Amino acid sequence: MTGTTDTGLFTARSLVTAALCGVAALALAGCGGKKKHVAAAMAPSQVTTIGVNSYLWRASLDTLSFMPLVQSDSAGGVIITDWYANPKNPGERVKVSVMILDQDLRADALKVTAVREVAQGGGWAAAPVQAATVQKLEDIILTRARDLRRNSMGG
Repeated sequence: MTGTTDTGLFTARSLVTAALCGVAALALAGCGGKKKHVAAAMAPSQVTTIGVNSYLWRASLDTLSFMPLVQSDSAGGVIITDWYANPKNPGERVKVSVMILDQDLRADALKVTAVREVAQGGGWAAAPVQAATVQKLEDIILTRARDLRRNSMGG
């Protein structure tokens, strides 16, 4: 009689274990499907694994790659360069800051500022930055971001 009870208990445990595994498998399968659905429903211009739009972030880093970086914070969307002097014009240096303000790929999600100094009397003196210079940098970054997005979509 003891052997029958053990076999019955073993069978009951097997059924419970199988049922729990089945429920867990269904729950996990449901999570996987939901995740795919959410990713598919997301607009490609919003896909990001960082705190800001990944296309704007990558395009900003690409555009400023010739300048030394002081700070780059992908969660906050801030890139700050160190002073850069063009070898063709060593009497002038520029420092650039880029702020990405949104997760969407839009022109108003990007803010670029620049500071310029010129060599004067053995030191550096502040000099104005032409608005067209900052606008040109923003245009280059936005164009690059759009290209990155287009390439990621296969077209």
